[in-house]
Amino acid sequence: MENLKTKVITGLVRFSYLHVWEPNAIDESQDPKYSASIIIPKSDKKTLKQIKQAVENAKIQGKSNKFGGKLPANLKTPLRDGDEERPDDEAYENSYFINANCKTKPGIVDNDCNKILDQDEVYSGCFGRASVTFYPFNTSGNKGIACGLNHIMKLKDGEPLGGRSTAESDFDDDFVFADEDDDLL
Repeated sequence: MENLKTKVITGLVRFSYLHVWEPNAIDESQDPKYSASIIIPKSDKKTLKQIKQAVENAKIQGKSNKFGGKLPANLKTPLRDGDEERPDDEAYENSYFINANCKTKPGIVDNDCNKILDQDEVYSGCFGRASVTFYPFNTSGNKGIACGLNHIMKLKDGEPLGGRSTAESDFDDDFVFADEDDDLL
């Protein structure tokens, strides 16, 4: 069973809800984790096939060591359809997505495998590749397959997600500062 592949290196994906510099928790009762929503175009059949196979392999592993010898009927799986679950978010249009997380900081590199240290370089909206591993879980009655975030590689910039503007776009007008001698009335 050890030879069942559960690790996937994606093709070109887009990162959203990216928390790879500092761990984050949704609420105070949770342990902070590093995380990313990984948006995979539906046209990337190769990555999607690898993810589906890795999830099936994780199910096989979980059947014996987490699920008591049989697969639960309500097993949660990580691959989700952006058109169905995020219909109002155009970043998820024509895409699937997986939410991946980890307790230890993921490796963050550029396309030459050089470590990226500048936190402004990797952000929600940029594009790259991800290394993820799928594994079974059985916690407090919840059973399923989760996705662990290993590493990310930034390949290119993209429009930042999250609705935040840039300083350049905010101050991109022809503002004229009035001299102190000007009559403001």
